[in-house]
Amino acid sequence: MTLTHFDGSGRAHMVDVSDKPATARIATAAAEVRMSAETLALIGRAEKGDVLGVARLAGIMGAKKTSELIPLCHPLPITKVSVDLTPDPALPGVRIEATVKTTGQTGVEMEALTAATTAALTVYDMLKAAEKGMEIQNVRLLLKDGGKSGRYQR
Repeated sequence: MTLTHFDGSGRAHMVDVSDKPATARIATAAAEVRMSAETLALIGRAEKGDVLGVARLAGIMGAKKTSELIPLCHPLPITKVSVDLTPDPALPGVRIEATVKTTGQTGVEMEALTAATTAALTVYDMLKAAEKGMEIQNVRLLLKDGGKSGRYQR
């Protein structure tokens, strides 16, 4: 297997996508923030603010800034970002799913992963006064479709 971000001499480089056709691309990633039931109960209380709303916006912003954070990512014309945060008492914690779309020459897997993790970090940031032992876990790509490699679904 060849790793695309390295040239023949093993030096890191940005992949040349200029000859690739622009196609519809989509990726969905997920993450979880595990916390105590007591901390989860704080979500939605007026004095704590809109934890999930702020985290949703942070996830969207994270997707848009991915090429500034990950050194070899291409800046992409993102056409849609959705970030869904669901409190789950069985975890206990918050389940996060982020979907990113574009029509471009390279995929949006990194943008979806960045959206999910940025949203998770924001949940942590907003609740850390109540619980510093929260865990961000199970960050993973669920789906990518479009481009030469086709469809991947976990």
